[in-house]
Amino acid sequence: MDNVVHGVDYIFHAAALKQVPSCEFFPLEAVKTNVLGAENVLDAAIRYKVERVVVLSTDKAVYPINAMGLTKALMEKVMVAKSRNASQTVLCGTRYGNVMASRGSVIPLFIDQIKEGKNLTITDPKMTRFMMTLDDAVDLVLFAFEHGNQGDIFVQKSPASTIEDLAKALIELYHSKSKITIIGTRHGEKLYESLINREEMVKALDMQNYYRIPADNRDLNYNQFFSEGQIDMTQVEEYHSHNTERLDIDGTKQLLMKLDIIQKDLYNKTDNMHMN
Repeated sequence: MDNVVHGVDYIFHAAALKQVPSCEFFPLEAVKTNVLGAENVLDAAIRYKVERVVVLSTDKAVYPINAMGLTKALMEKVMVAKSRNASQTVLCGTRYGNVMASRGSVIPLFIDQIKEGKNLTITDPKMTRFMMTLDDAVDLVLFAFEHGNQGDIFVQKSPASTIEDLAKALIELYHSKSKITIIGTRHGEKLYESLINREEMVKALDMQNYYRIPADNRDLNYNQFFSEGQIDMTQVEEYHSHNTERLDIDGTKQLLMKLDIIQKDLYNKTDNMHMN
């Protein structure tokens, strides 16, 4: 890290072990990469006075139930802890859900199943996920880079879709005769994903298209944890894929049409039809 960080102005830390089942089987590898690896990056950045570091986290870090989410949550904590004493390097982060059509996401799987004439395999039709394009993810990172203060975490307000509506939208876009097969929830999967927990929503700042979660800069005064509570806490709900803007099938289709992988497939089909 010393070799690559020396002389660098800005760092965007996206490296991670992110495949949920792999992290379940090898949790210590997830710790080494997602927690200790992030610490190495942050320590080197502070040591060489890098101006800004933006770390990339995931919705799975909120109320985590699997090793991947647990280690990314710890990565966030490491970033916030180090931001308290990083006087010359601004440390902040982003947190977002699955990027549509990214490697390992369900959309390429569904498209392959459609092209092969297979049924689309769904774990739970009521499962919801945030719908975020790659451009959205990049915009979020750049917004954090431009506006982040020490220890801030930024979240983009994103719509969500049920997995069933996502599958139906793809079937309609591809004019496919594929059916839907429900296979049951996989190991380590949630019914919905949270981007901001209830405790964070109490202090989150609304920035139109984004939420800014300022760092928890409480000291080790334990009265704040035991004898002094927060009345607002019981009146706030977490921000998750069940209570965000819900896309119907048509809305999901419109968002899917922004993806290069789908534009290429559908426009090529149209072009070939005209040629024939």
